[in-house]
Amino acid sequence: MVTLKDFFSFQKNRFFWINLIAMIVVIIAVCWGTLYGLDIYTHHGESYVVPNVKNKSMLEAEKSLNTQQLKAIIVDSSYVKGMPAGMVLEQTPVGGSRVKEGRAVYLTVTTSDVPLVKLPDLIDNSSLRQAAAKLKSIGFRLTEPEYIAGEQDWVYGIKYRGRALQTGDKVPHEALLTLCVGNKKLQDSLAVDSFSIQTEMNTAEDQPQVDDSWF
Repeated sequence: MVTLKDFFSFQKNRFFWINLIAMIVVIIAVCWGTLYGLDIYTHHGESYVVPNVKNKSMLEAEKSLNTQQLKAIIVDSSYVKGMPAGMVLEQTPVGGSRVKEGRAVYLTVTTSDVPLVKLPDLIDNSSLRQAAAKLKSIGFRLTEPEYIAGEQDWVYGIKYRGRALQTGDKVPHEALLTLCVGNKKLQDSLAVDSFSIQTEMNTAEDQPQVDDSWF
């Protein structure tokens, strides 16, 4: 049976205290080493200022970001009339921010591809004023209307570069369109001309035919 005296006898054991101190030292070393390793891995305390690359070309943007140990990644593109392709429109994070080494900076750049817009349902479904207002509101340009026989100022068709369009066709943004619009005077004129031609044909048929072989 272990007596109380025997239980506390380890206090006089030198090897016990050496092992205990060694264990404490090892635990402290492991903790410190882990924290130090994490600092190195995460670059704790190190940061770089993100340069402002808006309105720069992609070549210039990449060069500026690389000098700060950052990476450029294009995530979106947008068409801007009058701007060459490959110009930076937006960046995230914004210029002046402080970030870690190797951080990606996401860029939106210009593109030369003109966006296509669906033609709304206007053909034989709207007046000249309504169609013109709708098309201009979504970015199209218009030539002088092309008048055809029909109801006054009614839209019977839409043309792009001489080609007749259908509802839902995709047309380049800011395309120059021509509206084919009805004109009552042309319709009445064609009706009169058609009536005159028919009358002349009927008159010619009513005149007696003379056979010269009888003389």
